[in-house]
Amino acid sequence: MGGYRFRWDVIPQNLDFLLAGLQQTLTISAITLCLAMLGGLLIAVLDMSRFAALRFLGLASGEIIRNTPILVQLLWIYYVLPVVMGINLDAWWALVIGLSIYSSAFIAEAYRAGIQAVPKGHREAAQVLGLSPLQSFARIVLPQAIRLTLPPLAANFVQLIKYSSLGAVISVGEITRRGMELSSSIFRPLEVFTFIAVIYFLICWPLAMGIRLWERRLSRR
Repeated sequence: MGGYRFRWDVIPQNLDFLLAGLQQTLTISAITLCLAMLGGLLIAVLDMSRFAALRFLGLASGEIIRNTPILVQLLWIYYVLPVVMGINLDAWWALVIGLSIYSSAFIAEAYRAGIQAVPKGHREAAQVLGLSPLQSFARIVLPQAIRLTLPPLAANFVQLIKYSSLGAVISVGEITRRGMELSSSIFRPLEVFTFIAVIYFLICWPLAMGIRLWERRLSRR
């Protein structure tokens, strides 16, 4: 390291290229969170179904997804689906779908905890008012459950921002992939990947701190 000459000027010279990758990273993370919220709700509903077959489907899918590496799942979606099922996905969509499926399994646990935390008396009151089970769930249970699961959902968004870097493996042009391409062309990996690490930290750390404060405020109510 004593003879290494730092060239931090390569960062401003290529800033537009790297920031375009950052925009991809944030876009992928936001879209994935929206899809994962829907997928997580579906898995949570299946988990708590009265029907054994649906309950087994929800529990089995959640356990399989949670207990296999996200990188393996992404590679399976991108490389195996075309061979096994003839489904050819663009790398961008393979990343979005893979991250959505993976995150939905964890969000499902947050939903389930939130739904189970809704007082039983609220559901009984909905029945007294003449609401059907579906109306009771949509109007009474779900809004309260979502409020309780907002901090875990926000924390999941932070995780998605970091997980999106795995898109570099399948050539998605997010910031990590662009860093790899830039590093291979200018031979300055230390400067490039230090900058990328700082960018991730500046995005994720304030979000993580905000989530902790949010959870503390909710716990006091």
